[in-house]
Amino acid sequence: MSDMIAKSAMDRRLAEIVTPVIEDMGFELVRLRLMGGNTPTLQIMAERPGGGIEVDDCAEISTAVSATLDVEDPILDAYTLEVSSPGIDRPLTRLKDFDLYEGYDAKLETAELIDGRKRFRGVLAGIEGDEVLINVDEGTIGLKFDWLNDAKLVMTDELVKEMLRQRKAQPLDEAEFDEVETDEDGDTSGN
Repeated sequence: MSDMIAKSAMDRRLAEIVTPVIEDMGFELVRLRLMGGNTPTLQIMAERPGGGIEVDDCAEISTAVSATLDVEDPILDAYTLEVSSPGIDRPLTRLKDFDLYEGYDAKLETAELIDGRKRFRGVLAGIEGDEVLINVDEGTIGLKFDWLNDAKLVMTDELVKEMLRQRKAQPLDEAEFDEVETDEDGDTSGN
């Protein structure tokens, strides 16, 4: 498992516990973070393998993960569980993300200095083996995936348009909707 999905030792332990639950439900873990505070928050980002997740899906994942964590009990104190989508300006945590979002603006950060810098902003150019390719002002560079400490898409008009296009392209499951009732005149209820 990549350190970008779960960075700390505790995050990795929690990911080992919840990943099978999430995958058995037909989703993928994108990122997991246990964040401190008066009441710690366990933040889980998940999506379907082809992308996307609905609010009801998040609620179902939350219920299943809560039950598993109640049994395993890895977090000693009270905590808040948050399950969400990765969002439009999503974190890029898996090598396949850099290929999937080729052509979009991204910010990458390495753990160590690479040619005198840690931060790179440019257009993703896919992957080559275990390298992430990004077009920056100086040209196309390759960064080993293992070198990355953080990566996310940059919200642009093009990215928002593409996400909206993908959302509209998803077919509706009419079984999820109630039937419209009509009266004797053919009017819908409530008119």
